[in-house]
Amino acid sequence: MFNARATHLTRRGILAAGGALGLGAVLTACGDEDAKSGGSDDGKAAAKSGPWSFKDDRGTTVKLDEVPANIVAFTGVAAALHDYGVQVKGVFGPTTTKDGKPDVQAGDLDVSKVTVLGNEWGKLNVEKYATLAPEVLITTTFDTAGTLWSVPEDSKDKIAKLAPSVAISVFDRQLTQPLQRMWELAESLGADMKAKKATDAKAAFEKAAARLRAAAKAKPEIRVLAGSASAELFYVSGTNLSVDLEYFKALGVNFVEPSEAAKKATGGWFESLSWENVDKYPADVIIMDDRASTIQPADITEGTWKQLPAVKAGQVIARSPEPILSYDKCTPLLDNLAEAIENAKKVG
Repeated sequence: MFNARATHLTRRGILAAGGALGLGAVLTACGDEDAKSGGSDDGKAAAKSGPWSFKDDRGTTVKLDEVPANIVAFTGVAAALHDYGVQVKGVFGPTTTKDGKPDVQAGDLDVSKVTVLGNEWGKLNVEKYATLAPEVLITTTFDTAGTLWSVPEDSKDKIAKLAPSVAISVFDRQLTQPLQRMWELAESLGADMKAKKATDAKAAFEKAAARLRAAAKAKPEIRVLAGSASAELFYVSGTNLSVDLEYFKALGVNFVEPSEAAKKATGGWFESLSWENVDKYPADVIIMDDRASTIQPADITEGTWKQLPAVKAGQVIARSPEPILSYDKCTPLLDNLAEAIENAKKVG
């Protein structure tokens, strides 16, 4: 397993191209506690009681006496569940910006109505977590070890003792797989997946996927580069491990692919380039990491960036390397890329 500390990479670097590297397996604990979720037909989860169980993507089955109500989740997961009408009590991970507005990973989540246990990646206040009487902790995993995303390594054992955990894998699979798993999880928690809001969102996603496939087929010559910016380095993502890029590639999008040798230092996720070498790969469209931990295109001052043909042509759009796993939030990712390819001129 690639060791982030050993190679002195910053977390920003590790995550840069949508990558995330495991820091060790997390042991899960079984829990009980009583629970209930309430709601109505307008997008909120319907009341559901009785025993609850869910087998997650680590192969771990969590069993509770009742459907959990005291749910704590990584912010992006909470946002996905919110889209299906399932509400959580607490969140951890990027939730609000410096001005108090919802972070991009919070989606439509009402951040004023949840307890924020840590407002950045890898932060979770254990004492505050305990006061919520959590019945289940839900997050994602970005490796084969089942490492719980954004759960602090130094306190993971204490956290595991307070409630069982559920993890949805977003590692080395296409976007449609974790989307389906989040759908199944929400349904188990009482969401009405036959509601018009849910079925319409899924239909819109499928329509957008068809649009992207058609755009890629019509313009196979358009090369797309997935990038991310830090003050020191520019990162170019490979498509092999990221759920969004793997799916876009399967739909026919022509991506810039760093060599395996170039990605070796990051466990296969991405290649790190100095700003002087940011023009290493010709590209017609650049999709840039939209997370708050990265520098956004409008704020990049490097002259070498400004001289890139795609930048000069205005062919730069946002990318969500940690997509909110609801059909509603993933549809724009497809539509935006499709539109960019449809309108792109060959410049790289």
